[in-house]
Amino acid sequence: MTGRKIIACLDIDHRRVVKGKKFQDVKELGDPLELAKKYEAEGADELVFYDISASVQQRGMFLDLIRQIGESIKIPFIVGGGIQTLSDVELAIEAGADKVSINSGALKNPDLLREASERYGSSRIMLSMDVSQSESGQWMVFAKAGNEDTGMDAIEWAKEAEQLGAGEIVVNCIDEDGMRNGYNLELTSLVANSVSIPIVASGGAGNAQHIRDVFEETNAQSALVASVLHFGIVSLDDLQQVVKEGSYGD
Repeated sequence: MTGRKIIACLDIDHRRVVKGKKFQDVKELGDPLELAKKYEAEGADELVFYDISASVQQRGMFLDLIRQIGESIKIPFIVGGGIQTLSDVELAIEAGADKVSINSGALKNPDLLREASERYGSSRIMLSMDVSQSESGQWMVFAKAGNEDTGMDAIEWAKEAEQLGAGEIVVNCIDEDGMRNGYNLELTSLVANSVSIPIVASGGAGNAQHIRDVFEETNAQSALVASVLHFGIVSLDDLQQVVKEGSYGD
C-alpha cells in the first residue's frame, strides 16, 4: 500500500461550507467553490464534497454547485450526500464527480454498491460510514447524520461493502468528529485490517502529528481533514511534509 493521501473535506449545508463537533453545533465557514480552489492550490491530493443534509431533508444534490467545483479543480473530486439511487450516482458523475461516496443509500439498499460498481467500476464507488462505540465496546454504524443507530456492526458492514463492490471506505468516527484530538486509531485499524480495499481515516484531525500517527499506526491509505484547514490550525503544506517524510511500512 503506497501513496498516502490527504483529502480536504467540505461539509455542505444550505450551499455553504460548515463544520461542527460530533455532528452538533454546526457553524457556517465559507464558500465551497472558493475553498475548493484554495485547498487544491495549497496541495490537497483529493477533495470531497459532502452534502450533510441532503439525505436528512430528503432532497436532491446541489448539482450546479458540484458542476462548478468539478470544472474548477483538477484533483480527484469526490461527491457524497443524497446518493440514494443509481440515477443519483449517474447525476453526480455527470456533474463532475470522479468518485461517489455512498452512505445512507447503501444502508437502505446495499445492492446499490454492487449496481454502481458494476456500471462505473469499483474505483469510483466509495462507502462512507459514520461510526460510534456502544457502551459494550462494539463499533456501530449510524445513519441520519449520526442520529440513528442502525444496529449494524461497523466491521461486518465494511466487509460486506467490499464484497458488494465498494472500492474504498471512509471511516468517520462520530465520537472524534470535529474534536481535533486525533483519529480513532483503534477503529481505523480494525476496519483497515478487515478489508483489502483502501481506507480513509476521518474524524479528529487536529495537527500534523495526528496525520503521522494514523499513517504510522494503521493501514489507512488516506487521511481526511476539515476543521484544521478551515480554521487555519495547520496548513496542507505541513501535512504533505508529514506524508513525504514517512515510509509507513511501504
